[in-house]
Amino acid sequence: MAKATSPKQDSTGAKATANVDRNAGATEGHAAGGSGAIEMLKQDHRKVEGLFQQFEKSGDDETKEQLAAQICEELILHMRLEEDIFYPACRDAGVEEDKMNEAQVEHDGAKMLVNDLLDGHSGERFWEAKVAVLKEMIKHHVAEEEKPGEGAFAQATAHGIDDSGLVVQFRNRKQELQRRGAGTRPIRPFLMD
Repeated sequence: MAKATSPKQDSTGAKATANVDRNAGATEGHAAGGSGAIEMLKQDHRKVEGLFQQFEKSGDDETKEQLAAQICEELILHMRLEEDIFYPACRDAGVEEDKMNEAQVEHDGAKMLVNDLLDGHSGERFWEAKVAVLKEMIKHHVAEEEKPGEGAFAQATAHGIDDSGLVVQFRNRKQELQRRGAGTRPIRPFLMD
């Protein structure tokens, strides 16, 4: 199995992504800092949704590989924020345990596909099918988290954990993960630890 080549870098060392809008789906509020930790997570959801839309519209294999790599990076960073900070805060605050357990298992299922995509390339059998299945998994997961009144986000808000301290933790952790390039490498399923 041949591994996908990493996207070319520009003069600043950043990945060059021809025809790829790295901020697809993100809104101005997120770029300006957003209003809370849950809003930051929702903006991550919108960004990944936008990247999936770009993937579906693209007919170019190189662009699709760049988009898949960006989707994987965004998902890895997002899952790490939720697993390292948000989910423990939810559990500590008393958010329904079954809901949190289901969210973790959904993350682990997505990680398997993310890892396959990071190790693969567009010419491989089932590669695009894996992107499509990952999109559906994420769509379901987002709907569950954002479900009004009973989703994890609604319960977290009701338990008062969406505060400025959580926002600072998210920003610091995300910057640390980005510096380490954590979003570009396969991610270990949580339940395997």
